[in-house]
Amino acid sequence: MPGQDWIERSGELFEAAMFGGDTSALDRSDDVLDSVEAPLSLARGKVLHVRFLNDREEDGRELVLFERAAELYARLGNASGEADALFWVGCWHQVVKGDGATGRPYFERSYALAKSVDDRMTMSYAIRHLGFADKDAGRFEEARRRLTESVALRREIGFRPGEAAGLVALAYLAAETGDPSAAIRHLDEARSVAESCGAKAVSGWVEQARTHIRAA
Repeated sequence: MPGQDWIERSGELFEAAMFGGDTSALDRSDDVLDSVEAPLSLARGKVLHVRFLNDREEDGRELVLFERAAELYARLGNASGEADALFWVGCWHQVVKGDGATGRPYFERSYALAKSVDDRMTMSYAIRHLGFADKDAGRFEEARRRLTESVALRREIGFRPGEAAGLVALAYLAAETGDPSAAIRHLDEARSVAESCGAKAVSGWVEQARTHIRAA
């Protein structure tokens, strides 16, 4: 509900309830406001997550915002939104707190919900981070399968920066499992994809990975 529309609509519903005695307007007002608050909470949480990645300073509001978004999307019956929010709850546990085991069920639920509505973007994120959890647990073949699926999903939807990032993850996994030649191939492809779409940050990740793999 863009711009002024939700403000006007919520105002109308308030007046209907306050002065018109229409108590059903209260529930309708909740729906209007929840449909605004849910994406706003998710967006604010994502901003805080990027700030964490930049400065590594934890902000507890991030989890609160993601959990609130998941709650609201579930109430609204928005499976795609709920899947996205649940992914970010899992990401907070895995990335911010370093607790992949706690994050895993959120990724699994996120993936299942996203798949039910063919939200391949969210699927690609959830399966990617399930792959990271598998890698950390030493389940390397399962990790490779999941990371490969993530890259394939991103190719299907034309998410080129995400495809490049996925190839970097596959390169690290290949290097860790004793296949440096495959790692370099993944990085060469990642660089090409990143440069083709102007993903400068991912290009930097490619070079960092090269340095790491050479030093290993």
